[in-house]
Amino acid sequence: MPFEFLSDEQVARYGRFPEEPSSAELEQFFRLDRSALDALASKRRPATKLGWAMQWGTVRMLGVFLTENPTAVPGGAVAFAAEQLDVDPVCFPDYTQRQQTAYEHAWEIRDLLDYRDFCSCESEVRRYVAARVWSTTEGPRALFDRARVHMLKERILLPGMTVLVRLVGEVRRAENERLHALLSGRFPAEMRAALVGLLEVPDGKRRSELERLRTAPTKASGRVLADELRRVAEIAQLGAGQVATDPVPAVKLGTLARYGLAAKAPTLRDLAADRQGAMLLATVRHLETSSVDDVLDVLDLLISSNLLARAERAGKVEQLRTFPRLCSAARMMASAMEVLMAVPEATEERLVSLVEVWKAIEEVVPREKLASVVETVVETVAAFVPVSDDDAAAQWRAELVKRYRTVQGFIEPLLSTIRFRAVEAGTPVLAMVRAAAVMAKRRRRYAPGDIAAHDELITGSWRPLVYRNPDLPDRQVDKAAFVLCALMHLHTALRRRDVFTDGSERWSDPRARLLDGQAWEQARPRLLTSLELELEPGRAPNSPAR
Repeated sequence: MPFEFLSDEQVARYGRFPEEPSSAELEQFFRLDRSALDALASKRRPATKLGWAMQWGTVRMLGVFLTENPTAVPGGAVAFAAEQLDVDPVCFPDYTQRQQTAYEHAWEIRDLLDYRDFCSCESEVRRYVAARVWSTTEGPRALFDRARVHMLKERILLPGMTVLVRLVGEVRRAENERLHALLSGRFPAEMRAALVGLLEVPDGKRRSELERLRTAPTKASGRVLADELRRVAEIAQLGAGQVATDPVPAVKLGTLARYGLAAKAPTLRDLAADRQGAMLLATVRHLETSSVDDVLDVLDLLISSNLLARAERAGKVEQLRTFPRLCSAARMMASAMEVLMAVPEATEERLVSLVEVWKAIEEVVPREKLASVVETVVETVAAFVPVSDDDAAAQWRAELVKRYRTVQGFIEPLLSTIRFRAVEAGTPVLAMVRAAAVMAKRRRRYAPGDIAAHDELITGSWRPLVYRNPDLPDRQVDKAAFVLCALMHLHTALRRRDVFTDGSERWSDPRARLLDGQAWEQARPRLLTSLELELEPGRAPNSPAR
């Protein structure tokens, strides 16, 4: 069918009036201006005047002249124009007495309003639709509406619906073929063979290599993070990210990638060669980015919900372990305080001696027992009631250091696989993490001088953990504590984007997405055409020159 991609609503409204135009539409399209009134001055018959006014408003609203049936106009529009002309709308059917009159009026109005025939402007419409296809993800229905609105705006008379449907289909197909050919021709035969090989199912496996590589992690652990780092390296080795894709817009690459990520391997194998190559290139390029995002998402979840949460829980368990002893001591202290508070105040008639007070207390709690209880309470409160925020973190940080083995296996591959970068505030953190990765890999002891460059970042309760571990010899730093301290700083810096990654979407530098230089110069003409903007921003299109 010629209109198969159009909706029933699009078919019904193309070149036709709705049942009744709104008041705003009547004012916008059928309010006669000075030039129209001047042209109407030469018309004598009321029906001729009213018919001319209807043709004038119709082409402004619909982009077509209703020359075959000029009276197929809503009654509200006829009444609106008749009131302006001070004529009776009943005379409107008389306009069709001479059929040639409608054509003559159409030609006159076309010249008056500077409307252009579609035949002389077809190449302009094709360029506009091509620009929309190239720079957006709009489907054929949206492109059809865009083309119609563009012609109304540029005063191009609409062609028949079949002509415009065919134009949209041809341009869309040609632009997509050009896109596929451009991308498919950018990478060598060896890479093409490697990408096509991803569609094969290895012996003994139940899914293709592409389906394996595009499967995202579902949980967070040190082992999962190590596996994801290997996946990142494996995808990067394919080299798709090194292929130049300019001037293809990122939105088009994203569309190709979404298809490649969702389609089954047999479907991709059956595609035409250029389309298959473009699809695989875009898909693997997307996987390079999404796999890095997956690694950092796993890292974030591992630190937040695994390492930190477990360390905090372990610290709370230690607090709860001392709770029964603290409760017992607190009860004894409360009994002693009750006795003390019950002692009457001293007066001139009666003195209260300290000996009497102690005697009353010892009847409830022996002095030696009370001294032990007070010592227990003081020690417990000192241990678990922090003086500052750093002291509050001391317990869980100490527990966190015990989980060094979880971190040791992935911190060095993390730094060697992911390309971290930093702004000025994150540069010291990145340097510290790189030093920690080297330390985690080596089996040697480190002195304070070896980490002196990062001393400013070892603050609060981290300092005793790093520098004063009682289980280590003097002048030897705790490597595990230093590595965990560096990892916590990295986690904070990543969330603030003080440290970010190249080749990532969610963990990248937002400024890197702005087009600049040659990339912007290549993309600008088509982008501005699709947005209907001028190369020079001094004035909007169709606005009067100053």
